[in-house]
Amino acid sequence: MTFLSKRINNLSESQTIKMAKLGRELSAKGIDVINLSFGEPDFFTPEFVKEAAKTAVDENYSYYTPVSGYPELRKAIAEKLLRENGLSYSFDQIVVSTGAKQSLANAVMCLVNPGEEVIVPTPYWVSYSEMIKLAEGETVFINATVENNFKITGAQLEAAITPKTKVFMFSSPCNPTGSVYSKEELADLVAVFEKYPNIYIISDEIYEHINFVGKHASIAEFDSIKDRVVLINGFSKSYAMTGWRVGYMAANKELSNACDKMQGQITSGTSSIAQRAALAAYQGGLETVNAMVQEFKSRRDIVYALLKEIPNIKVNLPDGAFYFFPEVKAYFGTSTGDYKINNAEDLCLYLLNEAHVSTVTGEAFGNEDCIRISYAAAEDKLRDAVSRIKAALEKLS
Repeated sequence: MTFLSKRINNLSESQTIKMAKLGRELSAKGIDVINLSFGEPDFFTPEFVKEAAKTAVDENYSYYTPVSGYPELRKAIAEKLLRENGLSYSFDQIVVSTGAKQSLANAVMCLVNPGEEVIVPTPYWVSYSEMIKLAEGETVFINATVENNFKITGAQLEAAITPKTKVFMFSSPCNPTGSVYSKEELADLVAVFEKYPNIYIISDEIYEHINFVGKHASIAEFDSIKDRVVLINGFSKSYAMTGWRVGYMAANKELSNACDKMQGQITSGTSSIAQRAALAAYQGGLETVNAMVQEFKSRRDIVYALLKEIPNIKVNLPDGAFYFFPEVKAYFGTSTGDYKINNAEDLCLYLLNEAHVSTVTGEAFGNEDCIRISYAAAEDKLRDAVSRIKAALEKLS
């Protein structure tokens, strides 16, 4: 009998972290592995952001910070939301956390009671269901398909709602699909939420700026439901600051106070140095962000063209983030040598061991027919990786 809690034993391991770990193990043996499993930009943090962190060290920003973050950072976030998104929040509605993941977890833990339902469109980011599990909630999935660019409709949403529904949780731009909801598509969902005033909406917008279709649309823009929207964002993707661990939420005052209390008992305030760097990021404009996004768009177009050349996979053109989520079920039941492909996880392991390309099974994101491919890598690496994938798949029959 294990001494560990049921809570931790029921929690699943992150598949993205697992595949990256397996890739590193092969690399340690001298094998040239191309890692397309991890979700982080391959760019460096902008110089002006790094300089702000160095200055913060020199100026002795080395003490505990307020649980919700430095007031000046929270004010800068509120200003950014107004300037870029047309959203009006007071600084005391903002809670800065150790990454957007903590912001998401805070919101789930403060909203969901045991047995209450959280609706999650699939595919979804791997940690959503596990956070809901920790809160002892019940996850209700709505399946979205590649034919619909992995987006759901208002009709699908309404069909999933029950008297136990408490939260709807989604991302746009989406990890793992790169799908982006337009304002018109969000309006279709909002029309449903207007009928159900007790449902909260957690909107994960961490990939906001990595958007190839124009201005980002947030579901918080709709006044009729804004007070029920929990907007999640951060600095990791847009400013290539994954290791700095700074995210935030914006919500109504009662919920932001609750998340402050939750965070105060778990981690307290985010790193003082990282917060000063984040402040500089939002004060420094979008020039470096826009340059990075243009590079991602170029890579997306290259990889899309290459993936379309591979027979028996179905792939759509993502509008944001830096992922493809191709449907690969045509290869289930095939084999070569000692390899038998029964599912997406088998295919990912085959591609890792045969092609030396690390990807992630779609099952981790709620779709067992797909795999996730990150294109956060240099162009030559991406061309090589897709060539290797194609060659490995040609061996299956």
